[in-house]
Amino acid sequence: MKKIIAPSLLSADLAFLYREIEMLNESESDWFHIDIMDSSFVSNISFGALFTKYVKKYASKPMDVHLMILHPELYIEQFKECGADHLHIHYEACIHLNRTIFSIKKYGMKVGVAVNPHTPVILLKDIIKDIDFVLIMSVNPGFSGQKFISQTYQKLKDTKDLILKKDSSALIEVDGGVNLENASLLFKNGADILVAGTTIFSNSNPKKIIHKMKSSFENK
Repeated sequence: MKKIIAPSLLSADLAFLYREIEMLNESESDWFHIDIMDSSFVSNISFGALFTKYVKKYASKPMDVHLMILHPELYIEQFKECGADHLHIHYEACIHLNRTIFSIKKYGMKVGVAVNPHTPVILLKDIIKDIDFVLIMSVNPGFSGQKFISQTYQKLKDTKDLILKKDSSALIEVDGGVNLENASLLFKNGADILVAGTTIFSNSNPKKIIHKMKSSFENK
């Protein structure tokens, strides 16, 4: 199955956002990953729905939107209207997780459930067949450029085991500290989608980095 690279715009040069969007349109990347932060669930503020709407206007690839916010159920319709194709919510932020999952589906978006580094994936056992993605945070959410947490490799294996045991079709997405050194190992341990920000946008040739990242695990 094709593996997916989703560059995170959190690390893009926002002074030249249109240029960055066009670069990603022309690259081998697959999705646009947008991190929404509210300063309550995480100690940072990033983008909102209007930012998503702007990116959607110029992006030629799916919009992978990650809600790192409290009460995500209040904003589902808004993000649908602004162009989200996939909407990720956090296990830790949802009181009524099942209801929120089906609300997202009702609006025609694919749904992912994200888990923080300390959250065991076994807690997803009752909803794993209802979601499209499990988003594994390999850093503590809130800021780009953090060090990758090595326990993620075991968590990937545990997630894959759960998906197979429950006969789920969910794909596994990894976000945080992804780089050229760990990309192939993440795939080997079960990842289907890699979110990368600093590694891509801090390089003078981000298209080349995206190509190398895809090449590190395609056809293996």
